Amino acid sequence: MAATQPKPPAGATARRLARGCWSALWDYETPKVIVVRNRRLGVLYRAVQLLILLYFVWYVFIVQKSYQESETGPESSIITKVKGITTSERKVWDVEEYVKPPEGGSVFSIITRIEATQFQTQGTCPESIRVHNATCHSDADCVAGELDMLGNGLRTGRCVPYYQGPSKTCEVFGWCPVEDGASVSQFLGTMAPNFTILIKNSIHYPKFHFSKGNIADHTDGYLKRCTFHEASDLYCPIFKLGFIVEQAGESFAELAHKAGQAKAGGKKHYQHNLSRVALAELLTLATGTPHSSDTGHPAAPPSCPVGPSGGVIGVIINWDCDLDLPASECNPRYSFRRLDPKHVPASSGYNFRFAKYYKINGTTTRTLIKAYGIRIDVIVHGQAGKFSLIPTIINLATALTSIGVGSFLCDWILLTFMNKNKVYSHKKFDKVCAPSRPSGSWPLILARVLGQAPPQPAHCSEDRPPSPPSGQEGQQGAECGLAILPPRPCPISAPSKQMVDTPISEPVPQDSIPTDPKGLAQL
Repeated sequence: MAATQPKPPAGATARRLARGCWSALWDYETPKVIVVRNRRLGVLYRAVQLLILLYFVWYVFIVQKSYQESETGPESSIITKVKGITTSERKVWDVEEYVKPPEGGSVFSIITRIEATQFQTQGTCPESIRVHNATCHSDADCVAGELDMLGNGLRTGRCVPYYQGPSKTCEVFGWCPVEDGASVSQFLGTMAPNFTILIKNSIHYPKFHFSKGNIADHTDGYLKRCTFHEASDLYCPIFKLGFIVEQAGESFAELAHKAGQAKAGGKKHYQHNLSRVALAELLTLATGTPHSSDTGHPAAPPSCPVGPSGGVIGVIINWDCDLDLPASECNPRYSFRRLDPKHVPASSGYNFRFAKYYKINGTTTRTLIKAYGIRIDVIVHGQAGKFSLIPTIINLATALTSIGVGSFLCDWILLTFMNKNKVYSHKKFDKVCAPSRPSGSWPLILARVLGQAPPQPAHCSEDRPPSPPSGQEGQQGAECGLAILPPRPCPISAPSKQMVDTPISEPVPQDSIPTDPKGLAQL
């Protein structure tokens, strides 16, 4: 009965695997060139290389200009100035009144319609019916001293009739009358499309010490008689408001006039409001005492029902400069688009409020104005690039490395899907082990590292006669018993039948005739 083989100790397999991984860590791999004469594989290989080459030449170097050092976000300054006059139903408006703020910065508003609540003083009046829980039936529905953050004042605890209609609301103490009950609408957009806007912009790229502006260097009054044209007057940054709105893809009538149009039945109220307020203003100027169109507290007629209006238009100035070219080739590019979401009713349109204060007979009075208009945002961005050696070398190295993707793809196809993939695998992968015999001579150590070291010679001995001599070499070998063997190959798996061309000869014994085809023993 065969003796049972002892089981390997626990952990021996893991240690053997760890030693194998540690040994493989210090192996050196070098590519082996094999020419495979396969037209389809060759066409695929060259096609992949061509696509990678076109990508880097056309897109990376020509389109993206990756050979340049770039800088984004230039330092920029913007100065704006609006000119023009317009009229409403009762007055003429100039720049000082319809442009807010007047400083001329990168963001400004042009008012196209207002809703004015005049002769507001500190007092008591009905709360707006639009305020939550403002409607009431009796005084019990109103809590004295209650302050609603979305309301117009401090509630007094009384339930009083609204400005018009049978409704009642809680009385509040604040600026009266409230806006919803006494506002009068005026449209300022009659001449607004002809307003001119001067946009002065200068940029600076500190990395390249490059500066430029968007105004032509003329001293003959060029800016007084020009308007912007992309082809003929690129350096005349004077735009008409109507041109900006049109280039943004919007209709000026919808952006400004829509808010000034009253709904059905609102025109009579508007004209009635206008005449009553105009009469009150004339009486105020004549007597110096504020008058209302009605007796008692200046409660006003109903306001004209209107829809939302206004919007935000962006003027984008782009400075993309190739500083390898002359400075005259670095030109601004203008684009226009609407920035606020016009299709979202909850956030479309643009309006703001401000007040004008004055005193009449010692009483502080104000006119509250809710303004609708077009807000202009001037936005500047750009990028400058100039040739630099470092990004050029980096991108060239990346391009040359990426061409190897074709070899990887074709090797994968060759070793996976081809009919003779096992033959190709044996041809492509080979393993050579260096001799393990120690030697103290540095030439032999170097030869062993290179895999070409011969074995050490055997010592002469009387008990072991030399091999039969063969010629002069045999005689020399017989004298000292020298036997030099070629390097022994590392055992590998047997090749496939397709690779076997000649029968494998028997291994040469160590005491056989010495051979040294490469003359390495002389080292």
